[in-house]
Amino acid sequence: MAREPRPARGKVPFRRSLLGRLLFSFVLVATCSVAATTWLAVQTTSGSIQQEQSRYLANDALIYGKLAQYAATHANWDAVAPTVRQLAATTQRRIAVTTQDRRPVADSAPAGSPLPQTQSAALDPLHVDATMVPGATAGDIDPRAVGPFRLFPGERNHLHDLARRSVSCLADYMIAGEIADGPSGRPHIKVVGGDPSDVLDESCGGRRLAAPTATETSALADLNSRLKKCLTTENLPPLELNPDLTWGRTGAMAAQEPTPVPTPNDVRTPRAVPTPAVRDPKSGGITERKTADCVDTARRDQLREFVAPAAYLFVTDPSGATTPGFALSRSNTLRVAGVAGLVLALAAAVTLLLAARLIRPLRALTDAAQRMRDGDDSARVTVATGDEIGRLSAAFNDMSQERQRLAEQRKAMVSDVAHELRTPVSNIRGWLEAVEDGIAEPDDALNSSLLEEALQLQHIIDDLQDLAAADAGTLRVHPEAVRLGDILEQVAAAHRARAASAGVALTVTPGDLGLQADPVRLRQAVGNLVSNAIRHTPPGGSVSLRGYADDDRVVIDITDTGTGIASDDLPHVFDRFWRAEKSRNRQTGGSGLGLAIVRQLAESHGGTATATSPGRGHGSTFTLRLSGEA
Repeated sequence: MAREPRPARGKVPFRRSLLGRLLFSFVLVATCSVAATTWLAVQTTSGSIQQEQSRYLANDALIYGKLAQYAATHANWDAVAPTVRQLAATTQRRIAVTTQDRRPVADSAPAGSPLPQTQSAALDPLHVDATMVPGATAGDIDPRAVGPFRLFPGERNHLHDLARRSVSCLADYMIAGEIADGPSGRPHIKVVGGDPSDVLDESCGGRRLAAPTATETSALADLNSRLKKCLTTENLPPLELNPDLTWGRTGAMAAQEPTPVPTPNDVRTPRAVPTPAVRDPKSGGITERKTADCVDTARRDQLREFVAPAAYLFVTDPSGATTPGFALSRSNTLRVAGVAGLVLALAAAVTLLLAARLIRPLRALTDAAQRMRDGDDSARVTVATGDEIGRLSAAFNDMSQERQRLAEQRKAMVSDVAHELRTPVSNIRGWLEAVEDGIAEPDDALNSSLLEEALQLQHIIDDLQDLAAADAGTLRVHPEAVRLGDILEQVAAAHRARAASAGVALTVTPGDLGLQADPVRLRQAVGNLVSNAIRHTPPGGSVSLRGYADDDRVVIDITDTGTGIASDDLPHVFDRFWRAEKSRNRQTGGSGLGLAIVRQLAESHGGTATATSPGRGHGSTFTLRLSGEA
């Protein structure tokens, strides 16, 4: 595979260098800052002006909201003057309401005060301003305009009694609910989580609560009558609005498609929620649009006598200005421009100074990295400061040192693998050549010896394959609920014969614990530790397996009374091909991969593997810490 071309080591062009980029970045940031500051100064003189503007906007929204609510709930503007005066006193603004031909209706200013040329907003409950009414769309009917659907006090009290009983009933089913009123005064139940519609309807009086009142029935009949006239005029199929102001079909059409039934959680507001109506295969969506227009027209016709007529709203401060403002003079403009130029010059100077100090250690890092790329694993840089660059240099030195260690370890590993594979292969080859030359007879003893060497070779290959899978991230475990005692008893049963032949007592204290683990891989890990403990325990010694809980972890201890581990060797016991027996005597040492596999298997289960020992000749303890009980 061809190697990618290496970047040139020559001088980096200024426009692509870090110095150039830092200079450009600082100047750009300074320019943006100055521009933003200048714009802010042009718009306002201080933060107090900004606060005043925010207060004006909030007051304007309050004024519009109160007057729009008045228009939606009153049939005319006759009694709006007290509301206007109260809002003017609260907001310290002049408020005037006029008809659409600018005839005064109510004004907080003295009579005869001139009005601004342009109104602040239009007050029309049948065509609301979507920017001022939350949840509304442009030209929509104000949701607070309910007209004849507004409930009488007796109906409202009756429905509230039903709602309170439903909430109490839902509480018996462990469903939390609260009562909220819609614009018409009809209560509905809000619940916290879940869908209680079945419980509410079937067991808690939801259907009684959802049933239309006499007022709503009468208003709906009037609305359907108006709708029928429009549909007849437009030659459209007949429709009847449901209590929630969606619509279904009448006559034969109604039998084909059921009418939607409102749920107890619906807010019964007199606001039509259009849904697809009759689709004429010849005219397509035209019939749908005409039907929706008729519903909207009927709604507006019905509400027109219950809401105030459209009017204009004028809101100004006492001086006559609509919003506070400020303009810079020529001298102030020049002063801002001069400060902006000074800031830019200082930004460029500071950038050059800081960039020069920043680039030197980065160039040293670059040179060291290029030397490392060329094979110099001893490349290091000088750590001169304790800032981020110094920490980066220290991290680079650590990386270089670790890379050098890994390279040496890799070379040693290749040598170890060759050594481990060479011995059984040489033995097999030697015996086979002896048989071929007639020096040895292929009897049962020879076959057993060759099989033992082949099994040893297979064991080494399997260990290497497990470690390679772990390095590649493909070592998979399949956790399931297991009992720790079963795992330990199975491992002990598999090694009792070997322990008995070695004269070693093998005991188990399983512990009644459960955990999520791959039983095959967990037995492999524990088995490797038990096999290692038996191998290093002389006759007459003992090996014990113990399982117990430690906080939220399950712990497995394998303790032996064997040869122990020196304190200097403890950090290396889980390294690959590491053995305290440097002679690599197979009677006392395996391939050097078993403990490395144990660590990988423990980590794949989200746990750890550790080893402790008082010292040579005093035994050792290997510990697995895994996730808590299943």
